[in-house]
Amino acid sequence: MTRGRKPVPTELKLLRGNPGKRRLNREEPKPDPKAPGMPVWLSNEARAEWRRVVPELERLGLAAKVDRAALAAYCETWATFVEAERLIHKHGLIIMRVTEITAEDGDGNPIEIHVSPTKNPAVIIARDAAAQVRAYCSEFGLTPSARTRLQMPEADDPAGAESLLS
Repeated sequence: MTRGRKPVPTELKLLRGNPGKRRLNREEPKPDPKAPGMPVWLSNEARAEWRRVVPELERLGLAAKVDRAALAAYCETWATFVEAERLIHKHGLIIMRVTEITAEDGDGNPIEIHVSPTKNPAVIIARDAAAQVRAYCSEFGLTPSARTRLQMPEADDPAGAESLLS
């Protein structure tokens, strides 16, 4: 059984101007639009990403305390992507892998080792992390294409996006 497209949160629909002109879910839960606190266990790179992204999500009304786990997972996935890319830059796309040891000295230490080129495992890690980052970004409206669909309410519109609910 296919479930169709994943529903778009009402807040994102409002920011996009409800382009499909479909009925908005007035009963959708509305968590407090305050950003969650940053988890203390985040890695340094993840903390930097949290500080970069979460304030902007809060400003747009797209972050809530209940989003803490998803935001933490996004930030740590970003950190994994960055670390993998650093390893690729350091060691290259191709690394040498030991394929066979054909001779040993009297103490059992290898003296003849055969190596062959292979893809750096960091390439696969970076690719997988990038796919996960893209998925998290689409959840929070953080991709360039998602931003082109957002419409911020006019500053002089006291009702703001809520006027679209009427």
